[in-house]
Amino acid sequence: MNQLDSAPKLNGVNVAPTSPPLASPSLVAKTLKTLRKFASNHAKWLIIAPPLLYLIAFFLIPFFLALKISLSLSILAAPPFTETLARGENGEYIFTFHMVNYNELIHDWNLFWQDVSDLGSTVVNWVTGLFREVETPVSDREGSRYIDSFITSLRFAAVGTFFCLLIGYPCAYAIARAPKSQQNLFLMLIILPFWTSFLLRIYALQGVLRPSGVLNKLLLWIGVIDEPLRILQTAAAVQIGVVYSYAPFMILPLFATLQKLDPALLEAAYDLGAKPFRAFWNITVPLSLPGVIAGAMLTFIPMMGEYIIPDMMGGPGVETIGRVLWNMFFDDHNWPMAAAFSIAFLLFLVVPIAIYQYYSIREREA
Repeated sequence: MNQLDSAPKLNGVNVAPTSPPLASPSLVAKTLKTLRKFASNHAKWLIIAPPLLYLIAFFLIPFFLALKISLSLSILAAPPFTETLARGENGEYIFTFHMVNYNELIHDWNLFWQDVSDLGSTVVNWVTGLFREVETPVSDREGSRYIDSFITSLRFAAVGTFFCLLIGYPCAYAIARAPKSQQNLFLMLIILPFWTSFLLRIYALQGVLRPSGVLNKLLLWIGVIDEPLRILQTAAAVQIGVVYSYAPFMILPLFATLQKLDPALLEAAYDLGAKPFRAFWNITVPLSLPGVIAGAMLTFIPMMGEYIIPDMMGGPGVETIGRVLWNMFFDDHNWPMAAAFSIAFLLFLVVPIAIYQYYSIREREA
């Protein structure tokens, strides 16, 4: 059978098959014009929409779910909390909120302030806590369990951010002042650890700090110590771990800021008789403050919620916010208390940052 036999026929005469009609050029041009007009009128929203949807899906919705759970009570069920929104016998909706979890946090805060009535002993405990092994977990001691873990995380984050700045600023300054042909190499060396799994890096650091590790062998060979130091399972190991892990987050924003500085400003200062240190302190440091603040936020915030490093290097005696939340969720199954603690912790981090951003924008606009 040929194509003529299979073609449709009209009154016995072969009719060639017709293709579907194409859209007219005027219709296509009109459609494109409408799309361009819509894009030009809503360009700002089209740019904002993807990150806005991301924040709604992964921040606002989980936040309100956690807030809902924090206003419930812990029970032996699945899920292990009471419903805050239930339907009555007549079909009406009944809202049942409980503030007992937040009352416990407030009570814990009051216990904490009773414990820190002697400021001198508190400072000594903070400092010595970095270099001793804590044998009793916070959860097994009487007192403010949640605030104790919060203060422990705050100490690790504050000290860790300070040392990241102390290490990161000279590194970023040196990279920014290096020849352009070498900057990419130095930046690659900074980013290179991120090509390896985070857990593998922590395991490697454990191998360096253990009694038979590289650090103790080096110190024994030099003659600085007579016997191996016990660094693992102490607060000092956690502090070393967070600085090692988050230092690149301080270096990169500092480098981005320092690279943009105009070298002519320093040359002008030298011409006016300023010494190198004075020119650095009065010109470079103030102009690099945006990078310092960005780096501090990128290191301080994740350090506050760190779980893996305290769990692997701190031992059972070092309880941070991450470890307490893990225990409440998966060991105690006290989801409402864990959710309330998470909400309070989130507000502690977000509110100061939002206030800072608000006044920074007003200052720039003025």
